[in-house]
Amino acid sequence: GAVKRQALYACSTCTPPGAEPAGICLACSYECHGTHRLFELYTKRNFRCDCGNSKFKNLQCKLLPEKSKVNSGNKYNDNFYGLYCTCKRPYPDPEDEIPDEMIQCIVCEDWFHGRHLGAVPPESGDFHEMVCQACMNHCHFLWAYASQLAVPPLTKVNSLEDEGIVLKVEESEEQKKEIKQESGVEHQEMKEEKQTEQFNEPSTSSFLNIYGCCSKFIQKFPVEIAKTTSESSFCKLKELQSKPFLKKGTATFWPSNWRSKLCTCEDCLKMYSDLEVQFLTDECDTVLAYENKGTSDQETERRDPLMDTLNSMNRVQQVELICEYNDLKTELTDYLRRFADEGTVVKREDIQHFFEEFQSRKRRRTNRMQYYCS
Repeated sequence: GAVKRQALYACSTCTPPGAEPAGICLACSYECHGTHRLFELYTKRNFRCDCGNSKFKNLQCKLLPEKSKVNSGNKYNDNFYGLYCTCKRPYPDPEDEIPDEMIQCIVCEDWFHGRHLGAVPPESGDFHEMVCQACMNHCHFLWAYASQLAVPPLTKVNSLEDEGIVLKVEESEEQKKEIKQESGVEHQEMKEEKQTEQFNEPSTSSFLNIYGCCSKFIQKFPVEIAKTTSESSFCKLKELQSKPFLKKGTATFWPSNWRSKLCTCEDCLKMYSDLEVQFLTDECDTVLAYENKGTSDQETERRDPLMDTLNSMNRVQQVELICEYNDLKTELTDYLRRFADEGTVVKREDIQHFFEEFQSRKRRRTNRMQYYCS
Protein backbone atom coordinates (compact mmCIF):
# COMPACT_ATOMS: atom_id res chain seq x y z
CA GLY A 1 0.00 0.00 0.00
CA ALA A 2 0.87 3.67 0.06
CA VAL A 3 3.60 4.70 2.48
CA LYS A 4 2.91 7.72 4.67
CA ARG A 5 6.21 9.35 3.65
CA GLN A 6 9.19 7.86 1.84
CA ALA A 7 12.17 8.76 -0.34
CA LEU A 8 11.38 8.36 -4.04
CA TYR A 9 13.26 8.24 -7.33
CA ALA A 10 12.34 8.50 -11.00
CA CYS A 11 13.97 6.41 -13.71
CA SER A 12 14.56 8.31 -16.96
CA THR A 13 15.78 5.07 -18.57
CA CYS A 14 12.44 3.30 -18.11
CA THR A 15 10.15 6.36 -18.22
CA PRO A 16 11.76 8.98 -20.49
CA PRO A 17 10.13 12.38 -21.20
CA GLY A 18 6.84 11.84 -22.99
CA ALA A 19 6.08 8.62 -21.13
CA GLU A 20 3.78 8.40 -18.13
CA PRO A 21 5.31 9.71 -14.90
CA ALA A 22 6.30 7.06 -12.37
CA GLY A 23 8.08 6.89 -9.03
CA ILE A 24 10.07 4.08 -7.47
CA CYS A 25 11.05 3.42 -3.87
CA LEU A 26 14.59 3.28 -2.48
CA ALA A 27 14.70 -0.55 -2.46
CA CYS A 28 13.67 -0.82 -6.14
CA SER A 29 16.20 1.87 -7.09
CA TYR A 30 18.92 -0.56 -5.93
CA GLU A 31 17.41 -3.91 -6.87
CA CYS A 32 15.58 -3.20 -10.15
CA HIS A 33 17.19 -0.01 -11.53
CA GLY A 34 20.78 -0.25 -10.30
CA THR A 35 22.32 0.40 -13.75
CA HIS A 36 19.70 2.92 -14.92
CA ARG A 37 19.77 6.71 -14.96
CA LEU A 38 17.89 7.88 -11.86
CA PHE A 39 17.22 11.24 -10.28
CA GLU A 40 16.13 11.86 -6.73
CA LEU A 41 12.64 13.16 -5.89
CA TYR A 42 13.35 13.43 -2.16
CA THR A 43 10.28 12.57 -0.04
CA LYS A 44 6.62 12.37 -1.02
CA ARG A 45 3.60 11.54 1.11
CA ASN A 46 1.06 8.76 0.58
CA PHE A 47 2.87 7.22 -2.39
CA ARG A 48 2.99 3.63 -3.60
CA CYS A 49 5.97 2.38 -5.63
CA ASP A 50 5.21 2.10 -9.38
CA CYS A 51 8.11 -0.21 -10.24
CA GLY A 52 6.99 -2.97 -12.61
CA ASN A 53 3.41 -1.80 -13.10
CA SER A 54 1.79 -0.84 -16.41
CA LYS A 55 3.95 2.30 -16.70
CA PHE A 56 7.02 0.09 -17.16
CA LYS A 57 6.53 -1.83 -20.41
CA ASN A 58 9.65 -4.03 -20.35
CA LEU A 59 10.40 -4.28 -16.64
CA GLN A 60 9.12 -6.55 -13.89
CA CYS A 61 9.76 -5.69 -10.26
CA LYS A 62 12.21 -8.17 -8.70
CA LEU A 63 11.03 -7.53 -5.14
CA LEU A 64 7.27 -7.77 -5.70
CA PRO A 65 6.34 -9.04 -9.18
CA GLU A 66 2.58 -9.07 -8.55
CA LYS A 67 1.50 -5.41 -8.49
CA SER A 68 -1.52 -3.33 -9.37
CA LYS A 69 -1.44 -1.96 -12.89
CA VAL A 70 -2.00 1.62 -11.76
CA ASN A 71 -1.67 3.33 -8.38
CA SER A 72 -4.63 5.68 -8.54
CA GLY A 73 -3.82 7.29 -5.18
CA ASN A 74 -0.42 8.59 -6.32
CA LYS A 75 -0.01 12.23 -7.27
CA TYR A 76 2.46 13.31 -9.94
CA ASN A 77 3.97 16.60 -11.08
CA ASP A 78 6.89 17.87 -13.17
CA ASN A 79 9.33 16.60 -10.53
CA PHE A 80 8.93 13.11 -12.01
CA TYR A 81 10.53 14.44 -15.22
CA GLY A 82 13.34 16.16 -13.33
CA LEU A 83 11.80 19.65 -13.54
CA TYR A 84 11.15 21.90 -10.54
CA CYS A 85 9.81 25.30 -9.53
CA THR A 86 7.64 27.67 -11.57
CA CYS A 87 10.55 28.01 -14.00
CA LYS A 88 10.37 24.26 -14.81
CA ARG A 89 14.15 23.80 -14.72
CA PRO A 90 16.24 20.79 -13.64
CA TYR A 91 18.20 20.67 -10.41
CA PRO A 92 21.07 21.22 -10.41
CA ASP A 93 20.65 23.51 -13.43
CA PRO A 94 23.83 23.71 -15.55
CA GLU A 95 22.62 26.95 -17.15
CA ASP A 96 21.77 28.73 -13.88
CA GLU A 97 24.76 30.59 -12.48
CA ILE A 98 22.82 32.34 -9.68
CA PRO A 99 23.44 30.70 -6.28
CA ASP A 100 20.06 29.91 -4.76
CA GLU A 101 18.59 27.25 -2.48
CA MET A 102 15.55 25.14 -3.30
CA ILE A 103 12.68 25.02 -0.79
CA GLN A 104 9.91 22.41 -0.84
CA CYS A 105 6.25 23.36 -0.49
CA ILE A 106 4.55 21.21 2.12
CA VAL A 107 1.24 21.12 0.21
CA CYS A 108 2.10 20.38 -3.44
CA GLU A 109 5.59 19.07 -2.50
CA ASP A 110 7.20 20.79 -5.48
CA TRP A 111 10.58 22.49 -5.03
CA PHE A 112 11.06 26.22 -5.65
CA HIS A 113 13.98 28.60 -6.04
CA GLY A 114 14.04 31.10 -3.21
CA ARG A 115 13.92 33.98 -5.71
CA HIS A 116 10.73 32.62 -7.32
CA LEU A 117 8.56 32.67 -4.19
CA GLY A 118 7.47 36.32 -4.42
CA ALA A 119 9.30 37.21 -1.20
CA VAL A 120 12.81 36.77 0.14
CA PRO A 121 12.75 33.75 2.50
CA PRO A 122 13.75 34.33 6.14
CA GLU A 123 16.95 32.84 7.45
CA SER A 124 16.82 29.05 7.11
CA GLY A 125 16.83 28.59 10.88
CA ASP A 126 13.85 30.89 11.40
CA PHE A 127 11.24 28.74 9.62
CA HIS A 128 10.60 25.03 9.16
CA GLU A 129 7.98 24.80 6.42
CA MET A 130 6.85 26.76 3.37
CA VAL A 131 3.59 27.03 1.41
CA CYS A 132 4.02 28.28 -2.15
CA GLN A 133 1.95 31.00 -3.82
CA ALA A 134 -0.32 28.65 -5.76
CA CYS A 135 -1.08 26.53 -2.68
CA MET A 136 -1.81 29.65 -0.60
CA ASN A 137 -4.44 30.58 -3.19
CA HIS A 138 -5.80 27.03 -3.04
CA CYS A 139 -5.77 26.96 0.78
CA HIS A 140 -7.13 30.50 1.15
CA PHE A 141 -7.95 29.98 4.84
CA LEU A 142 -4.21 29.98 5.63
CA TRP A 143 -4.05 33.75 5.10
CA ALA A 144 -6.00 34.28 8.31
CA TYR A 145 -3.49 32.14 10.22
CA ALA A 146 -0.51 33.76 8.49
CA SER A 147 -1.16 37.08 10.20
CA GLN A 148 -0.66 35.42 13.61
CA LEU A 149 1.64 32.43 12.99
CA ALA A 150 3.73 32.87 9.82
CA VAL A 151 7.37 33.97 9.95
CA PRO A 152 7.66 37.32 8.12
CA PRO A 153 9.87 37.34 5.01
CA LEU A 154 12.92 39.57 4.75
CA THR A 155 11.16 42.00 2.41
CA LYS A 156 9.54 44.99 4.12
CA VAL A 157 5.90 45.84 3.56
CA ASN A 158 5.80 49.46 2.32
CA SER A 159 2.08 49.83 1.86
CA LEU A 160 -1.06 47.76 1.72
CA GLU A 161 -1.63 48.69 -1.92
CA ASP A 162 1.85 47.42 -2.94
CA GLU A 163 2.02 44.26 -0.83
CA GLY A 164 -1.57 43.10 -0.49
CA ILE A 165 -5.09 43.91 0.53
CA VAL A 166 -6.78 44.11 3.92
CA LEU A 167 -9.63 41.65 4.22
CA LYS A 168 -12.44 41.98 6.74
CA VAL A 169 -14.85 39.09 6.94
CA GLU A 170 -18.30 40.20 8.05
CA GLU A 171 -19.88 38.32 10.90
CA SER A 172 -22.47 35.80 9.79
CA GLU A 173 -25.84 35.37 11.46
CA GLU A 174 -24.55 32.26 13.26
CA GLN A 175 -21.58 34.19 14.63
CA LYS A 176 -23.87 36.97 15.86
CA LYS A 177 -26.07 34.39 17.61
CA GLU A 178 -22.99 32.83 19.24
CA ILE A 179 -21.88 36.25 20.50
CA LYS A 180 -25.34 36.91 21.93
CA GLN A 181 -25.33 33.54 23.64
CA GLU A 182 -21.91 34.16 25.13
CA SER A 183 -22.95 37.60 26.38
CA GLY A 184 -26.09 36.03 27.85
CA VAL A 185 -23.97 33.43 29.66
CA GLU A 186 -21.70 36.14 31.05
CA HIS A 187 -24.75 38.09 32.26
CA GLN A 188 -26.14 34.97 33.88
CA GLU A 189 -22.78 34.31 35.60
CA MET A 190 -22.72 37.84 37.03
CA LYS A 191 -26.24 37.33 38.31
CA GLU A 192 -25.25 34.01 39.90
CA GLU A 193 -22.24 35.62 41.60
CA LYS A 194 -24.53 38.17 43.25
CA GLN A 195 -26.86 35.40 44.41
CA THR A 196 -23.84 33.46 45.74
CA GLU A 197 -22.70 36.45 47.76
CA GLN A 198 -26.15 36.67 49.29
CA PHE A 199 -26.13 32.98 50.22
CA ASN A 200 -22.64 33.29 51.71
CA GLU A 201 -23.78 35.92 54.22
CA PRO A 202 -23.79 34.70 57.88
CA SER A 203 -27.04 33.10 58.91
CA THR A 204 -28.35 31.81 62.25
CA SER A 205 -30.01 28.84 60.58
CA SER A 206 -27.88 25.88 59.50
CA PHE A 207 -30.72 24.82 57.20
CA LEU A 208 -30.40 28.04 55.23
CA ASN A 209 -26.66 27.51 54.88
CA ILE A 210 -27.19 24.01 53.45
CA TYR A 211 -29.93 25.29 51.19
CA GLY A 212 -27.64 28.06 49.96
CA CYS A 213 -24.85 25.62 49.03
CA CYS A 214 -27.24 23.28 47.22
CA SER A 215 -28.91 26.16 45.42
CA LYS A 216 -25.55 27.49 44.35
CA PHE A 217 -24.63 24.08 42.86
CA ILE A 218 -28.00 23.61 41.16
CA GLN A 219 -28.01 27.06 39.63
CA LYS A 220 -24.33 27.01 38.64
CA PHE A 221 -24.43 23.61 36.95
CA PRO A 222 -26.40 24.68 33.80
CA VAL A 223 -24.02 27.61 33.34
CA GLU A 224 -21.01 25.27 33.35
CA ILE A 225 -22.69 23.06 30.75
CA ALA A 226 -23.33 26.11 28.57
CA LYS A 227 -19.69 27.18 28.86
CA THR A 228 -18.42 23.69 27.93
CA THR A 229 -20.73 23.52 24.91
CA SER A 230 -19.62 26.96 23.79
CA GLU A 231 -15.92 26.01 24.03
CA SER A 232 -16.37 22.74 22.09
CA SER A 233 -18.07 24.56 19.19
CA PHE A 234 -15.53 27.39 19.18
CA CYS A 235 -13.78 27.93 15.82
CA LYS A 236 -10.33 29.53 15.84
CA LEU A 237 -10.56 30.26 12.12
CA LYS A 238 -13.77 32.30 12.43
CA GLU A 239 -12.20 34.34 15.19
CA LEU A 240 -9.16 35.12 13.03
CA GLN A 241 -11.29 35.86 9.97
CA SER A 242 -13.33 38.36 11.97
CA LYS A 243 -10.19 40.49 12.34
CA PRO A 244 -8.33 42.39 9.58
CA PHE A 245 -5.54 40.36 8.01
CA LEU A 246 -3.10 40.86 5.16
CA LYS A 247 -3.37 38.79 1.99
CA LYS A 248 -0.31 38.86 -0.25
CA GLY A 249 0.50 37.17 -3.53
CA THR A 250 3.57 35.43 -2.11
CA ALA A 251 4.62 32.23 -0.46
CA THR A 252 4.40 31.98 3.33
CA PHE A 253 6.91 30.62 5.84
CA TRP A 254 5.91 28.81 9.03
CA PRO A 255 7.56 27.90 12.35
CA SER A 256 7.93 24.36 13.67
CA ASN A 257 4.78 24.10 15.79
CA TRP A 258 2.27 25.98 13.66
CA ARG A 259 0.26 22.89 12.62
CA SER A 260 -0.83 22.24 16.20
CA LYS A 261 -2.51 25.67 16.26
CA LEU A 262 -4.87 25.02 13.34
CA CYS A 263 -8.52 24.71 14.23
CA THR A 264 -9.90 21.16 14.39
CA CYS A 265 -13.60 21.92 14.80
CA GLU A 266 -16.09 19.93 12.72
CA ASP A 267 -16.47 22.62 10.05
CA CYS A 268 -12.73 23.08 9.62
CA LEU A 269 -12.09 19.34 9.39
CA LYS A 270 -14.67 19.14 6.61
CA MET A 271 -12.98 22.05 4.84
CA TYR A 272 -9.58 20.30 5.06
CA SER A 273 -11.15 17.17 3.58
CA ASP A 274 -12.77 19.09 0.71
CA LEU A 275 -9.44 20.76 -0.09
CA GLU A 276 -7.56 17.43 0.34
CA VAL A 277 -5.18 18.90 2.90
CA GLN A 278 -6.10 16.82 5.96
CA PHE A 279 -2.37 16.21 6.52
CA LEU A 280 -1.90 19.82 7.67
CA THR A 281 -3.18 18.91 11.14
CA ASP A 282 -0.80 15.93 11.40
CA GLU A 283 2.53 16.95 12.92
CA CYS A 284 3.97 13.51 12.08
CA ASP A 285 3.53 14.39 8.38
CA THR A 286 6.40 16.89 8.44
CA VAL A 287 9.76 16.17 6.83
CA LEU A 288 11.39 16.95 10.18
CA ALA A 289 9.37 14.17 11.85
CA TYR A 290 10.38 11.82 9.03
CA GLU A 291 14.07 12.67 9.50
CA ASN A 292 13.86 12.32 13.28
CA LYS A 293 12.28 8.88 12.91
CA GLY A 294 15.04 7.82 10.52
CA THR A 295 17.69 9.01 12.97
CA SER A 296 16.13 7.11 15.87
CA ASP A 297 15.83 3.95 13.72
CA GLN A 298 19.51 4.18 12.79
CA GLU A 299 20.48 4.56 16.43
CA THR A 300 18.43 1.45 17.25
CA GLU A 301 20.15 -0.52 14.47
CA ARG A 302 23.60 0.58 15.65
CA ARG A 303 22.98 -0.72 19.16
CA ASP A 304 24.90 -3.88 20.03
CA PRO A 305 22.39 -6.73 20.54
CA LEU A 306 24.84 -8.42 22.95
CA MET A 307 24.88 -5.34 25.20
CA ASP A 308 21.07 -5.13 25.09
CA THR A 309 20.89 -8.77 26.19
CA LEU A 310 23.41 -8.20 28.98
CA ASN A 311 21.45 -5.25 30.33
CA SER A 312 18.39 -7.47 30.77
CA MET A 313 20.27 -10.04 32.89
CA ASN A 314 21.42 -10.24 36.49
CA ARG A 315 25.07 -10.27 37.49
CA VAL A 316 25.56 -14.08 37.46
CA GLN A 317 23.90 -14.44 34.04
CA GLN A 318 26.03 -11.61 32.65
CA VAL A 319 29.28 -13.33 33.72
CA GLU A 320 28.15 -16.68 32.28
CA LEU A 321 27.15 -15.11 28.95
CA ILE A 322 30.42 -13.20 28.62
CA CYS A 323 32.44 -16.36 29.31
CA GLU A 324 30.47 -18.36 26.74
CA TYR A 325 30.79 -15.57 24.19
CA ASN A 326 34.57 -15.36 24.66
CA ASP A 327 34.89 -19.15 24.30
CA LEU A 328 32.87 -19.11 21.08
CA LYS A 329 34.86 -16.19 19.66
CA THR A 330 38.23 -17.81 20.47
CA GLU A 331 37.37 -21.26 19.12
CA LEU A 332 35.71 -19.91 15.97
CA THR A 333 38.69 -17.64 15.23
CA ASP A 334 41.14 -20.56 15.63
CA TYR A 335 38.94 -22.80 13.47
CA LEU A 336 38.68 -20.28 10.62
CA ARG A 337 42.38 -19.44 10.77
CA ARG A 338 43.20 -22.92 9.46
CA PHE A 339 41.20 -22.25 6.33
CA ALA A 340 42.95 -18.90 5.85
CA ASP A 341 46.39 -20.44 6.25
CA GLU A 342 45.60 -23.23 3.76
CA GLY A 343 43.84 -20.86 1.35
CA THR A 344 40.71 -23.00 1.19
CA VAL A 345 37.09 -21.88 0.98
CA VAL A 346 34.87 -22.16 4.05
CA LYS A 347 31.75 -24.14 3.16
CA ARG A 348 28.40 -24.41 4.86
CA GLU A 349 29.19 -27.93 5.99
CA ASP A 350 32.35 -26.67 7.72
CA ILE A 351 30.39 -24.15 9.78
CA GLN A 352 27.75 -26.73 10.69
CA HIS A 353 30.52 -29.15 11.78
CA PHE A 354 32.12 -26.46 13.95
CA PHE A 355 28.90 -25.65 15.83
CA GLU A 356 28.09 -29.33 16.34
CA GLU A 357 31.53 -29.84 17.92
CA PHE A 358 31.16 -26.66 19.95
CA GLN A 359 27.78 -27.74 21.35
CA SER A 360 29.14 -31.19 22.33
CA ARG A 361 32.09 -29.58 24.13
CA LYS A 362 29.69 -27.20 25.88
CA ARG A 363 27.56 -30.12 27.10
CA ARG A 364 30.63 -31.87 28.46
CA ARG A 365 31.59 -28.70 30.35
CA THR A 366 28.14 -28.21 31.86
CA ASN A 367 27.92 -31.88 32.95
CA ARG A 368 30.86 -31.50 35.33
CA MET A 369 30.40 -31.28 39.08
CA GLN A 370 29.29 -27.90 40.27
CA TYR A 371 31.29 -26.13 42.98
CA TYR A 372 29.72 -23.68 45.35
CA CYS A 373 31.13 -21.25 47.91
CA SER A 374 30.50 -22.39 51.51
